[in-house]
Amino acid sequence: MGRRLVPLTLDNLSDLPRRCRSCVFWELDPVSGEAAVKAGTPELEKEAWISAVLLEWGSCGRVVYVDEVPVGFVLYAPPAYAPRSLAFPTSPVSVDAVQLITGWIDPGYQGQGLGRVIVQTVAKDILRRGFKAIEAFGQVHWQEPACVLPADHLTAVGFKTVRPHPTYPRLRLELRNTLSWKEDVELALDRLLGAVQKEPVLRPL
Repeated sequence: MGRRLVPLTLDNLSDLPRRCRSCVFWELDPVSGEAAVKAGTPELEKEAWISAVLLEWGSCGRVVYVDEVPVGFVLYAPPAYAPRSLAFPTSPVSVDAVQLITGWIDPGYQGQGLGRVIVQTVAKDILRRGFKAIEAFGQVHWQEPACVLPADHLTAVGFKTVRPHPTYPRLRLELRNTLSWKEDVELALDRLLGAVQKEPVLRPL
């Protein structure tokens, strides 16, 4: 299988699941988000958000392709670009961290190590930008794909809880720890470029 991770842009935004293209849960504060839904403009707001982040900060996501079919994505940015995060009981995200906003992998491609590869690729990108960590809000009682990532899947790929909560803990991945992943990251990228060696089965992101 040919696998690749491509930066998210307005050109490939259409490769995200439709419900995610029209979701502005993180991109707007609760009041503005509700107003956008009522006005029927969430897709336009999503495009405007991605455009603004690309212009001001740079790449804010990756789309995962397997044999040229989009099978997953991840969004990440400094917390200032995710105003909804301030509504969480375990906010704010640390100033030295980038927020892992959300992500998704097609159920048919879960359990193949893609979640770990995504996190490693994001970590490598953020390291180049001078940040010290990735943080995310996890959901403890996660049952189905939603805007908030499952807490146990985050811990499975290396995150540690920095502010506990019965429902929405805040978790952190120290990027200095990823330095020991260097060989793993390079190997993962090699596999994404089309190597045939089978990846270990890991929990999906």
